[in-house]
Amino acid sequence: MRRPGCVPCRVLLLALFAGTLAAQPASNLGTVSDEEINRIVDSVGTNDTEKRVIRRRLAGWKDLSTSAKYKSAADPEKLKAVNEFMHETPFYCDPVLWCKEDYWAKPVEFLSNDGGDCEDFSIAKYFTLRALGIAEERLRIVYAVYQKPGFTGAHMVLAYYAAPDAEPLILDNLNPAVLPASGRPDLVPVFSFNTQGLWGAKENKGRGATDAYRAWSDHWKQVQTEGAVRSVSPEQRKGAACQALIQASPWCR
Repeated sequence: MRRPGCVPCRVLLLALFAGTLAAQPASNLGTVSDEEINRIVDSVGTNDTEKRVIRRRLAGWKDLSTSAKYKSAADPEKLKAVNEFMHETPFYCDPVLWCKEDYWAKPVEFLSNDGGDCEDFSIAKYFTLRALGIAEERLRIVYAVYQKPGFTGAHMVLAYYAAPDAEPLILDNLNPAVLPASGRPDLVPVFSFNTQGLWGAKENKGRGATDAYRAWSDHWKQVQTEGAVRSVSPEQRKGAACQALIQASPWCR
């Protein structure tokens, strides 16, 4: 049930709109409190094993995102630590994990459910690095086309820019190494975005002026809106509607 890449994010491509978001600050989505961990364990975990996994992943994330060691570390060390931590999470396609064709999980949902696809990895890395103090303008989530022999598909990765005109470093769930963009010829960037706006791949290496596009998609806004941590039960996954989505998606095979 695990496949590389992710479901093509059609809504993001088609439903861009102007506006700002009156929600919790972006950096807050990179942290979780002990009280929240206890609540999530009780509400999401269905047995002792699941509860132990949820607690371990969320407690580990809390320790990382609040670590004085990493907050004071150089950016490359932060990138490595966050990348390695997130890569402990298994890949699952959205129909299998969420019974939806396309779903963007908040970091806490991604870790509570111990699974996700490419956008979930990218979003979780993005907000955790923000919580560790990496400047907003240095991070972009990149919508790209992933290409390898016999396979082409939509994909998302996280890009880090040490300087505005620098070649970005790429953090990708398909590759555990943090590599410069030139070392990833299998990725063709289409556009990139963060909480400040959206940029085309050809605009100053994806870092054009913020008024170049109308920003914010419904998906991206949803990710940043406070709400309950979602989870899908095994019984729901066995339902006809969920099974139909799984069977129809090439990403779940």
